[in-house]
Amino acid sequence: MLHLDLHSYEPRHGHGLPHDPFNAIVGPRPIGWVATRSAAGGLNLAPYSFFNAFNYTPPLVGFSSTSEKDSLRNARATGEFVWNLVTRPLAEAMNASSAMVAPEVDEFQLAGLTPVASKLVKVPRVGESPVAFECRVTQIIQLQGADGQATPAWLTLGEVVAVHIARELLVDGLYDTAAAHPVLRGGGPADYFEVTADTRFRMRRPQAA
Repeated sequence: MLHLDLHSYEPRHGHGLPHDPFNAIVGPRPIGWVATRSAAGGLNLAPYSFFNAFNYTPPLVGFSSTSEKDSLRNARATGEFVWNLVTRPLAEAMNASSAMVAPEVDEFQLAGLTPVASKLVKVPRVGESPVAFECRVTQIIQLQGADGQATPAWLTLGEVVAVHIARELLVDGLYDTAAAHPVLRGGGPADYFEVTADTRFRMRRPQAA
């Protein structure tokens, strides 16, 4: 089907819609539920809408902070962070940890979550989350536009140095994505999606001729 009836716009001139569609179009996206520790030792936990994996070897993940937030400051100061998987049973706790609170507030306590000591970094993981990545910061990059002007956004990249997976999510040695019921950010004011087995389909890459 060829789409000819289009709403087209240049973002610099506005989208002309009730809500910016960008986040909803580029979605659903994995949630960067990032735990950090301040230089003074205080804990922080916050979800990030801009998060993904960027490399296999070494494994690299990253989250983008659209302002100088606690997670960015802590990761810059200590060189460490932990990513935690958001699942459907943890969605409300994740949302609670997104509250705009003072830097000294511990979001683990705020959301009723258990900090569990990591293996290689000093930042704890969320004990209730079935998957966690311990990360060491590799780069912090201030993003810029096509005109070369810096934006008030920073991409924090980290190498995954330790991985924790609940054994019930490993089926014959393979990680079962759907079994974890991960929650993804869908854009819009409040849209999220849950991955379930009934939405799965399989498609293999074409073989080289």
